[in-house]
Order: sequence, then structure tokens, then C-alpha cells
Amino acid sequence: MTPQHLTNERAKFVVDDDVAYFNTAALSPVLSSVRAAAHAAVDRRATPWTIGSAGWFGDVEDLRSRVARLLGVAANNVALVPATSYGLATVAGNLNAKAGDRVLVLEGEFPSNYYTWQRFARRTGAELVVVQPEAGQTWADAIIDAIDERVVVASLPNVHWTNGRLIDLNRVAPVLRAAGSAFIIDASQSFGAMPLDVATLQPDAIVAVGYKWLLGPYSLGYLYVDDGLLGGEPLEANWIVRAGSEDFSSLVDYHDEYRVGAQRFDVGQRSNFQLVPMATAAIQQLLEWTVPRIAEALQLRTNAIAERAAALGLSASPPEGRGPHLLGVDLPREAARQVAAALDASRVVVSPRGSSLRIAPHLHNTEQDIDRLMSVIASAL
Repeated sequence: MTPQHLTNERAKFVVDDDVAYFNTAALSPVLSSVRAAAHAAVDRRATPWTIGSAGWFGDVEDLRSRVARLLGVAANNVALVPATSYGLATVAGNLNAKAGDRVLVLEGEFPSNYYTWQRFARRTGAELVVVQPEAGQTWADAIIDAIDERVVVASLPNVHWTNGRLIDLNRVAPVLRAAGSAFIIDASQSFGAMPLDVATLQPDAIVAVGYKWLLGPYSLGYLYVDDGLLGGEPLEANWIVRAGSEDFSSLVDYHDEYRVGAQRFDVGQRSNFQLVPMATAAIQQLLEWTVPRIAEALQLRTNAIAERAAALGLSASPPEGRGPHLLGVDLPREAARQVAAALDASRVVVSPRGSSLRIAPHLHNTEQDIDRLMSVIASAL
């Protein structure tokens, strides 16, 4: 049976009727199921005598398994981290370079991805190379032009965070592999909203926050590591990732061994009794919707917005040049801020990012929301 198209799923979200929210790329709205999970989690936390071993270990493994299913990987390769910066730092700590080597990041990259590799370059003596396309050049072409035998690390998204412009990793990945470079994907602006073929791309690691397109709580994200990094050194030396940690009576019997797989990279206090149930509820809803159906539905929304923006004389990347879920309407930086302020005053929420008005819808957005968005933009220009 062919799955039904996702159209108006607003009832599943907690969104005020008088708000048109187009800012999922900054902070997602909350699902009703996530809010219910939060309330239940706080009630359980209020009675700590009811929290048994499942609360410390089983709930975390259930979440890990669901995230792995959504990404299409083994649960053994997924770690729970509090932020993209934590995941990137974990990966950087397990890679090496030397003077003369190069590390690639994008121009205008999100700060955490830039600063991590800036520190790595300073520590190792490698050169940090910031890739910027020339006029008319795609991101993939610019990255491929920068790859040679000196490149040992490339840390890339598959859409640019400021405007949703596509980085065709299917073209970039084999060139990086041929050069012998480590390949890291920051999927914070894509995981949950557009398909990511891990088997084809074969990255060494993927990091993603949970509070954007994964519709979950703040301070809980995910790190995928390939088998080649599973024996690496964790960022911290916490107790719960050690073998035998489930036996609370024997915690003073210290162990050098870690729990299996990527668990060694889990953040301390990973068993967060409030956040884990919220994240689990969010991931479960995404599994039910499926990422391809979400992408298809969001593509229709961003296409409609782009067409109406073009009618106002504004430019945006064509559908084949951007992610399905994230649209940057090109405006001078100050103009983007002014339009965003006018939208905010009308309770239409977007984000100015660089020289783009970044528009990031989700399944709660309706045609009426799009009408409000475009009407305010037209009046503010």
C-alpha cells in the first residue's frame, strides 16, 4: 500500500493559532506527544524511588535504537551527546594530522564546526582551509577542487545552515575516500528532514543536535561513528559508560573496559530522566512519518514560498540546488533583519542568517501561514 502524503499535521504540534512559525532550523516547535512525555517524565522524577535500572539504562538504549533506525545504522554505532560541539570534539580527539596537512570546512560554516577544526589545526600544525565557491560554482565543485593528497579531514554539512543550499555529498564522498581523508558530516540541519544514505556516503562520523529537525529537547543530540572509530578515546571519563556500571553496588571496583560500541562516547548523565523520554517520543513520531515523506511534504512548502518570493523579485536557490526543508531568500544583511523584524511583529517567525532570510517550515505550517509570511514580506520591502 502506498503511504499517504503528509499534508497538514498541525494538530500534532503545540503551536498557537495566531503564530506562523518558520524557524525549525533554529529551534523546532514541540510535538504534543513530546510535551506529554515531558510532563510524565517530571512526574516520574518527582518519585525517584520508582526509577529502577530501566530508567538508568533501558530507556537510553531504547532511544539509541530508535535513532539508529531513523538514520539507518546499527545502534552499536550511535552515542548520545549534549551538543554538536561535544560530538565534533570527540571525533577530533581521535584523529591526527601534521604540519602540511589540510582540514576542510565551508565558508560561513556554523561556528562550532569551524572552531573545533581551528583548534584541531592549531594542535596538530595542520592548515585549516575554508572553502568558498566562485561565482556560479556549486559547493560540491568547490570542495572537490580543494581536495588533494594533503587533505586529512573534511567536516561538512549536506545543506548550508544559513540558506539551505545543497552540498552534494554523493559527489564529494568518493573523492575524499580516494584522497584518504576522514569525512565528518554535521547533519544538524538535515537529519530528520531529508534522507541521508550512510551506506553510500561511508562517513567516519555524523553529528546532529536533537532540538531542530529531530523535534526533540535541547541539550540532547547524537553522534554516529563508523566501526573504525569505535575503539577511540572518549572525551570524558565518566562512570556509566564503563563495563559493569549497571551494578551500582560494585562501582568502586573500577574497570578500564567500556560498555559495547559507541556507548563509550556517551556524555555523563546520559540517563537524563526528563530529556530522554521527550527525545524518544520525538524520534518515534519521525519514524512513523518517515524521513522521505517528511522531505516530500516540506519540499512542497519551500517550493511554494520560493515561487512567491520570485514573484516579488526576490531570489532563492532552485529546488535542485537546496535541501527540501530549508530555504534562503537572498536579501542584503540589513534588509533581511528589517524584514525579519516586521515578520516578528506580525507573529511570523523566521531567522535572518548572513545575507539570507532563512525560512524553515515543518509539517505544522499551512497555506494560511505561507500567505501571512509572503504578505508581510511584500509590505516590508
